[in-house]
Amino acid sequence: MIQISGLRKSYGRQVLYEDLSLTVGPRERIGFVGRNGSGKSTLFRLILGAEHQDEGQIAIPKGYRIGSLEQHLKFSKPTVLEECCQALSEDEQYDHYKVEKVLFGLGFNDEDMARSPLSFSGGYQIRMNLAKLLVQRPNMLLLDEPTNYLDIVSVRWLKQFLRSFQGEIILITHDRGFMDEVTTHTMGLMRRQLKKLAGDTETFFETMSHEDEIHEKTRLNQEKRIKEMEEFVARNKARATTASRAQSRLKLLDGMERLEKLDHEKTLAFRFNYENCPGKVVMEARGISFSYDGRAENALFGDLSFAIGARDRIAIIGKNGKGKSTLLNVLAGELKPTAGEVAHHPSMKKGHFGQTNIQRLDERLNVLEELSLSNGNLNNQSLRTLAGAMMFEGDAAEKKVGVLSGGERSRVLLGKILANRTNLLLLDEPTNHLDMESIEALTEQMY
Repeated sequence: MIQISGLRKSYGRQVLYEDLSLTVGPRERIGFVGRNGSGKSTLFRLILGAEHQDEGQIAIPKGYRIGSLEQHLKFSKPTVLEECCQALSEDEQYDHYKVEKVLFGLGFNDEDMARSPLSFSGGYQIRMNLAKLLVQRPNMLLLDEPTNYLDIVSVRWLKQFLRSFQGEIILITHDRGFMDEVTTHTMGLMRRQLKKLAGDTETFFETMSHEDEIHEKTRLNQEKRIKEMEEFVARNKARATTASRAQSRLKLLDGMERLEKLDHEKTLAFRFNYENCPGKVVMEARGISFSYDGRAENALFGDLSFAIGARDRIAIIGKNGKGKSTLLNVLAGELKPTAGEVAHHPSMKKGHFGQTNIQRLDERLNVLEELSLSNGNLNNQSLRTLAGAMMFEGDAAEKKVGVLSGGERSRVLLGKILANRTNLLLLDEPTNHLDMESIEALTEQMY
């Protein structure tokens, strides 16, 4: 178990937490909610010791092991099984069946055990990192979006695994249904403070809304009372018969702790920058095939022909590793088809949100600098307006990409698409890492 007290963390003038406290009890499985950029992933890094707080204490019992899901993809062994067996303890180095059991649950098969980790899609590579975490059996799991890139069967397996886990869990996920089925408590980062309640997300948000409503009613009543007292003092402080009463009211006013108006959470507010395309067909695939080694027998897909018409809304479905992301990369021009061609209307302007594109963001640049790479014609004011629409206002627009959470990086990538006029959007898992409110805002723009 861990105990946090008096925690403060800031980046420049942006304060994430002030006097934050948290106690995680035995076997608690906590769903962690809050807007992107509120500091959820930062709190994970502080607990893990990857960053340091400005003030406060994080108490972790001696010998208490905390495991987290690694989002970076770095592999050093030639096969999947060998790669994941590295996570076993020294006493368990030959207990390969423990690793295989987890890998099978996450969608791998017998043949996959001998394949190179680098031969798998990004989604399956993330699963390998998840497998390495789960086989370690730490006392606490810190899970940041563990369902990203998992198919339905793997999500079901992970759900059962977490529900039977004997230690503590803090879980960040945009999948509210998954969170509610796994967790015993919900906590949220709101106005630089943590609130934790027993129960699901609906109970949490209803309780917070009710508390905010009571606070606002109490504040308005207090304002009304203060105004009445100030008017009494103004009318009576000069009269000899009532001056003492006026002075008494003035002392009450001076000593009164006044309720502040609650800050409203920022929301993602934007519209895609649309470029008109006069053609009925925006893009057309003509007999396209693709294989990474150029061999037809290893093609992920072959002889595909289809057209993307104006106003079409097309969903690509299929199991992980079957080539969905690869197909989008071919359509985006980032990969060349092994056979066939992709034709497009001369007026086509595409925007591509890809799984790997987030990893290409330069961690040395700040948000404004990264956005400017997409369109060098935008002046500083236009860039700041765009950053503000992506919820990077003021100093937040000058934060380095390297310190941004996964959700914040997703918003930067969306901003890079918005920096140019488009009429065809190629979106690969755009909701991964976004908070629930941002997903709703993005969904509204799809209509």
